[in-house]
Order: sequence, then structure tokens, then C-alpha cells
Amino acid sequence: MDNKNIFIAIALSLSVLLFWSAFFETPQPVQQNKANQQIQEKTGENNDIAPNINQLEKKETISREDSIKKVERVSIENEKVLGSISLEGGIFDDLSFKNYKESLNKDDNVVFLNPKETESGYYIETGWASIGNKIKVPNINSKWSLVGNKKLSKNKPITLEWNNEEGVIFRKNIEIDEKYLFKINQEIENKTGKTIELYPYAQITRNKKPEGITDFYILHEGFIGVFDEELKEDDYDDVEDKKIVRESNNGWLGITDKYWVTALVPPKNSNFKSTFLFKNAFKANYILNDPVVIGPSLKKNNEVKLFVAAKEVETIDGYAESEKIEKFDLVIDWGWFYFFTKPLFFIIDYLFKLTGNFGIAIVLITAAIRLIFFPLANYSFRSMAKMKALQPEMTRLKDLHKDDKVKLQQGIMALYKKEKVNPASGCLPILIQIPFFFAIYKMLFISLEMRHQPFFGWIKDLSAQDPTSIFNLFGLIPWDPPSFLIIGAWPVFMGVTMYLQQKLNPTPPDPIQAKIFMFFPLFLTVILAPFPSGLVIYWTINNVLTMAQQYVIMKRTTVKTV
Repeated sequence: MDNKNIFIAIALSLSVLLFWSAFFETPQPVQQNKANQQIQEKTGENNDIAPNINQLEKKETISREDSIKKVERVSIENEKVLGSISLEGGIFDDLSFKNYKESLNKDDNVVFLNPKETESGYYIETGWASIGNKIKVPNINSKWSLVGNKKLSKNKPITLEWNNEEGVIFRKNIEIDEKYLFKINQEIENKTGKTIELYPYAQITRNKKPEGITDFYILHEGFIGVFDEELKEDDYDDVEDKKIVRESNNGWLGITDKYWVTALVPPKNSNFKSTFLFKNAFKANYILNDPVVIGPSLKKNNEVKLFVAAKEVETIDGYAESEKIEKFDLVIDWGWFYFFTKPLFFIIDYLFKLTGNFGIAIVLITAAIRLIFFPLANYSFRSMAKMKALQPEMTRLKDLHKDDKVKLQQGIMALYKKEKVNPASGCLPILIQIPFFFAIYKMLFISLEMRHQPFFGWIKDLSAQDPTSIFNLFGLIPWDPPSFLIIGAWPVFMGVTMYLQQKLNPTPPDPIQAKIFMFFPLFLTVILAPFPSGLVIYWTINNVLTMAQQYVIMKRTTVKTV
């Protein structure tokens, strides 16, 4: 009975570790009724108010460099980003992050936005739509003129202008702050002599699904938005299968990567329709349901906020507060254990700033976690120590009553009662700690702040897997093994500590159970080898501290048997 309970506890813990996120971490969109999911446009299918949205002219792809040189541009630069805006279409299609490199071995900045004619095109456009195309509006190929400043930077806005030659002048007054926020004030001047109506929209287009997508359920990458205070997340595959349409009065929408995000924020308290779809390319857009009405000789404007951002926690939280954007902090995928995960980040970030090494911060927070759960672990380990000490007596009882299961169970229960042992006591502490351990696992996995942070020795990037491999003796043999054979030193350390920890626990009497337990460390070593080394280091240190605590308790625990 005792070994069965222990086996169940360990199996349950392993199952939760491996499969929790697949079922619970990233809630999939709930199927809504047809009325909410397929919202009809006000003007009907044949009278589309947004001819520019959801359409893409298929062109032959060219290189990024050629595409940038091909059209006239206005430069963008501040403390965080570097790039340009294409005057063809007035689109944001060239942007890189100045403070982040593509890899440790390269000096190139992370390139995020790319022109539409490139294979990995990723760009943002804003504009106006007209019912039935009654009014000529600018499209993605329209040639805009630059007015005023020749470069966009903090406190130096630019103005783009386009004349439809029919009495309507369109302007884009664009500002950028010191980080990642663009404010685009779209202005219309009506010189037609009659009242006109136009619908403002904004759209993010991505030509293809990004390479190197994590594809872990623990992390959402793809379409994201908050609509009337409700977070919605849709995978690329979901959007390829069907168009997803939602209406809202407040919110935001965009496309998120592991470390980066593009997001559009419509004007406050404006009723808008959002669409996620795939049509030659992935698109996330919104259009206001109510038109902007411009009388003769009048001007009207509409503002959209655009974020092209690195997912820095303090920066994102700052924007959520200063711009009053509902739940904008959820652009970082904190998961279901938000109330654990986010505070843990602030603690480990403080330790990082204090020590200057993210790896040391991981070691310190691991030790702190062990201290927090010290009383609970003591209770569990004392119970397990007593269970192990009772193994000889359990074996004697099984030999004595091998043909009488009733007397065997009675004898075992009497032994438990005499020694005050609860065979299930080891399960409860494990279950209580699971949410906490998932939280720190999640935090370390998603953290941009850990990207390209070194530890000691061969670990140059805590966000990447251990680059060494046991199959070339950790670099002693001049051979580069294939990726599936990259099982580094730290995963091996973790497997060894898990094996030693297992030896401190009671051995299952069932030979099948014993063999399963024997392979657990090897199994997890292989499974966790591709994971970020920061996670593996956390797990290894936690094993060492747990083992030390367990060893001391077991040495002090004795039982008297007859």
C-alpha cells in the first residue's frame, strides 16, 4: 500500500510536469456561438467597407536590402529601435531592436519588421476605408509625401501627406517616444464641398509563420488581443483554418512572439471589429464600426497607437499604466499562475540586479524556495524516512502472510498505527508545491531578461540549451553530434542528482515499479536536455538542496520494530 501510494505520487507529479501545460497553461479559445464568431459587416459581403483590408497582391519576393533601397523612406531612431517608414504605402516595414542581438556570435541587431516583398515580410499599415469605394483612399502602393522633419525620433514627429486629387487630403502625423510606442494621428481634410464618411483601420501583416517558433503549450506565440477585458489567444494554425472575428468597445490586438510583439490599440471607447485571418499572409486588423463624418471644408482625425516592442516587463507594465491599456501586461504570457509567476520575476530580477549574474539569482531563489517549504518538506521527508526504515519489517510481514492478503493488510495497518506513519503523507507536500514550481518554470522560460545572460564556464546563454554533449565527451572528442544527441553537462548533472535523490526514497517491492523508477532520471535527462539551461540549473540546484535536506532527516529518523 505504501509503495503504491508513493508510486502514484511520483507518477502524478511527473504527469503534471510534462502534461499540465498542454491542457491547462494556455487556455484555447472557447467556441463561441455563430453570432459572435462570424459577425456580419454592416454593409454586407458585396459592399465591403474595407477594400484594402484582407487583400494582398502576390508578388515575387526579393531580398530585404533590395526592397529597402527600392522605395523612398524616412528614418526612425530612438534609444530602443532603428529603422524606417516606407513612403510607398506609408507603412512600418523596417525596424530592428538596438539593444538585442540576433545571437551571441553575431553583432547584428534583432531585425523584427521586414518589407512586404521579402519572404519574411512583416509590416503595419494604417488608413481609411470607404463604403463601395465611393471615395478614393490611399492603399498600400500609394506614394506619400514627407512634410517637415526628415527623421522620426523622440520629440521630432513627422507628417506624411497624400492627395487623392478629388478634393480629399490625407495626413499621418507620427510620433515616437523613447522606447516602443508610435502614435499615428490620421487626419482628413475635406475640400470636396460635400459631407463624406470614412472608416479608419489598422492592420498587421506577416507573410509566413515565423521560423523557430517554440511550439510549446506553455508559451503562446501567435495572435493575441483583449476585447472588453477578455484575453483571447489564437494560434497560427487556428487562423489558417478559419477567419476569427470579434467586436469590442475597448481593447487591443496584435501578434506575439516569445520575446517580441506588435500590437494595435484603437481609440478609447470606440466600437471596432477585429479580424484574425490568413489570406496569402497572416493578418490582424481592426476597423471602426462607426464612420468618421467630415463636413465640407472641415478636418477630422483619428488616432491609433502602435507598439513594436521587446517584451520587457517593466516597459510593458509602464505602458499599460501610462496609456491606460486594459490588461496590456498580458502580452507577456504569465500563464494561469500569474499571481505566482509575476512576483517571482520581480524577485529574481532584483537578485539579478544585486548580483549581476542571472545564474546566481536562480541559485539564490532556488535556495529561498527550499527555505519557504522547509517545514513542509521536513514533514514529508520524515514520513518517507520512516517508510524506508520500515521496509525490512514490511518484507517480513509479506513473507509471513504471503497467502493471506487480509492478514497482510491488517499487519501493515497495525505497523503504520504503531509507528505513526501515514503512507499518503508524502503526496500532499508534492501536490501543494506543484503550482509554485510551475510558476518559476514558466517565469524562467518566458523571460526576455534571461536571454543571452551568461552563467559560469561554458554556459554563455541561460535562455539556450546547454551546448555541450555527452556523446563527444563534452568537447574532448572533435566531433559535432546531431541536435538530438546534444545532451549537455548540466542535464547530466540533473539526472545524476535525481538518481541519487531517488536512492534516498523507499524502493518499490514490485520489480516493474522499481524498473520504472530506475529509468525516471534517464527519461527526464533526455526530455529536459533541449530546455533552456537556466531551467536545468534551477532543477539541478533544487535536487541538490532537496537531497541534502532529505539525507539529514533520514539519518535522524529511526523506528522500532518487532
